[in-house]
Amino acid sequence: MTSVALCVVIPVFNEEDGLPALFERLYRALDALQVRYEAVFVNDGSGDRSAALLREQFERRPDVTRVILLRSNVGQHAAIMAGFAHCRGERVVTLDADLQNPPEEIARLLAKMDEGHDYVGSIRRARQDSALRRAASRAMNALRERITRIRMTDQGCMLRAYSRAIVDAIVSCREINTFIPALAWTFARNPVEIEVAHEERAAGASKYSFLKLIELNFDLITAFSVKPLHLFSLFGMLVAVASVFTYVIVIANRWIASDSVMEGVRAIWDRDILAFFLIGMTLFGLGLVGEYVGRIYEQVRHRPPYLIDAILERRD
Repeated sequence: MTSVALCVVIPVFNEEDGLPALFERLYRALDALQVRYEAVFVNDGSGDRSAALLREQFERRPDVTRVILLRSNVGQHAAIMAGFAHCRGERVVTLDADLQNPPEEIARLLAKMDEGHDYVGSIRRARQDSALRRAASRAMNALRERITRIRMTDQGCMLRAYSRAIVDAIVSCREINTFIPALAWTFARNPVEIEVAHEERAAGASKYSFLKLIELNFDLITAFSVKPLHLFSLFGMLVAVASVFTYVIVIANRWIASDSVMEGVRAIWDRDILAFFLIGMTLFGLGLVGEYVGRIYEQVRHRPPYLIDAILERRD
């Protein structure tokens, strides 16, 4: 395929209300760059008219538009992976379809790459989300950085720029659960972050519930570190040692008070709260181990992360 200077990959899932505004602003911003570009839209199994609107846009601008139609909804990151696998840009920018990250900011990311950076992350300035969501995001970011050593100030912002080498490295990975910004950070030689504008969603509703965000962060942590297993093992050893000391003290006190060793031994069975706590931690540990085993199970099946129904593109 003929390469272009810039490729913008945009996953789309049930965004029919916001697509007309996205098309207007995106192509105006890209035309202003005066470089050869392509916009790659990945329809992630939308149930509304998103696919039809994407087809209409392809017919209007077939020279710079490509549309990948996935068979079913596979999630944002898998959809972006499909776009990465078929994009032709020497530089690749990812962008959400909801216009919360303005397309006009793409120029600033490219200018930063001109300084020699192979990966440019972004931090949402004056973030237009609820206070609870911002607080939860900061907490998750701090926990993730401490466990995985991956330093992303704002991991939820999808407006990011990647060099061709970074994109090729990401595509070469065969992981089932892929978190693209984290992979890019680990592969980059000279990563950087910049602040970008953030707007309220133009139309529609967010596809990420609070529970979904927690699940996403848990996937990220377990995908890039086994430290949770180490921490749980360490915690289990500390609890075991503390329990032994507690039992020794209880038995000794009962023995002194009643002059009977058996009275001290029977005191162990009075500690129902401690027993429930230990049982709960055991179940948590089994669930944690099960999460890693489940990831191995998904990986060894070698099922494709997405299926493509059609690709709309002009053949040169």
